[in-house]
Amino acid sequence: MDRTEPGLEHAVADGVATVVISNPAKRNAMTAAMWRALPGLLERLAADPEVRVLVLTGAGDTFCAGADISSLRDPAGDPQALAVAAEEALAAFPKPTLAAIRGYCVGGGSQLAAACDLRFAEEGASFGVTPAKLGIVYAASSTRRLVALTGPATAKHLLFSGELIDTARALRTGLVDEVLPAGELGKRVEAYAATLTARSQLTQAAAKEFAAGREDRDAYWAEQARGSGDTAEGVAAFLERRAPRFTWTVRPPAPY
Repeated sequence: MDRTEPGLEHAVADGVATVVISNPAKRNAMTAAMWRALPGLLERLAADPEVRVLVLTGAGDTFCAGADISSLRDPAGDPQALAVAAEEALAAFPKPTLAAIRGYCVGGGSQLAAACDLRFAEEGASFGVTPAKLGIVYAASSTRRLVALTGPATAKHLLFSGELIDTARALRTGLVDEVLPAGELGKRVEAYAATLTARSQLTQAAAKEFAAGREDRDAYWAEQARGSGDTAEGVAAFLERRAPRFTWTVRPPAPY
């Protein structure tokens, strides 16, 4: 892909899929085409047995400055519906997802970051949820996800005002999980992703479903654990003081 053209870049290495939001002319704002492309890309990466962790980031020194405002006039579909569909696809990704955030993480960028499992930010990043500046009703699902991360008061502050907050407030309110000094974000995310690739996908997949509130799969996960061999391997590796070799891999998600 021509890096001057808006789009989603991706690469897979050492078990980690990295998806890069790239629209350099508009601070990595998401176009309608980019919103449409994300669910399909995530589906392909979820099905790839080489992928154990996904990292979402932005090209250059900005994560994502929101939706490309010109897309709000896109006659081909509802841009908010496209954004919510992409957000939900990211939230449903069956393997751990990390957002690596530099610079602006605003509007649709905040939607995508909130849909990841964990968020790592570089000092100096700015966060905002800006529908009140455009007269847009923020989707109920997106609002609930924001409230779950930050609590109702901070979510209301962000939604009512559209004001930006800094990394210190984002960390204090739970919008981000770690803040790194300039130049340290990439190394930290790489190291953490490497840690996750060495852990049991069985544990991670079950934990992700349970944390999301699913309550009808206890028997399924108990059966998976019995047949996986991961528990026996984990115990053996611990006793033998070696790294475990877990073999269970994520299957396509079952329908709700």
